[in-house]
Amino acid sequence: MTAEASEPLTLALPKGRLMEQVLQFFEQFGFYFRISRRSLTTTDSQGRLKLILVKNTDLPVYVSHGIAGLGICGTDVLYESSAEFFELHTFAFGSTRMCLACRADHEPGADRRQLAVATKFSRFTHDFFHARGIPVQVIRLNGSVELAPVLGLAPYIVDLVETGTTLRANNLKITEDLAEIRVKLVCNPAYYKLHYRRVNELLGAIQGVSNHERA
Repeated sequence: MTAEASEPLTLALPKGRLMEQVLQFFEQFGFYFRISRRSLTTTDSQGRLKLILVKNTDLPVYVSHGIAGLGICGTDVLYESSAEFFELHTFAFGSTRMCLACRADHEPGADRRQLAVATKFSRFTHDFFHARGIPVQVIRLNGSVELAPVLGLAPYIVDLVETGTTLRANNLKITEDLAEIRVKLVCNPAYYKLHYRRVNELLGAIQGVSNHERA
């Protein structure tokens, strides 16, 4: 076995709820990881796959620069990145909605001028309204965008919604579902060319579990 082949594949994974779902999924085909609260990297018990734990929005950067050859994240994160990846698999778990929302007492039909929209997803928001021919002022926020309509920064927000509980708690309502967000396994193109056999083996195991869950 060559030195290259003995090294584990590298996969970037965002910390948080998605990480927990991925770890549970990987256990179904024999990949077990021990992760402490302060872990930044960890390798499975058999030394086949090394996880690099990163901030969700930073994941495309690590994969595009080859620090991690593979990554798992949502299509919202991929859209905001300008990097090109091979999309290898779509997972059944982790899906959510990208939604347009406003105050519960706001009447969308009364809008007569350029819309002001607060969001973490500035590229998606700009492209969505541009495609409809609607003038939009995109206000980029990194924190809780629900505050924007409440405090009068912008009447609308574009954000991810799962249950809608946070919106309702802040007296906001969904006016439109804009896109379904799915969780993808992506790969750096150069990394795939170098490690395609082992990447395909991992992909085969992932697809096997996914097909079993759908059966």
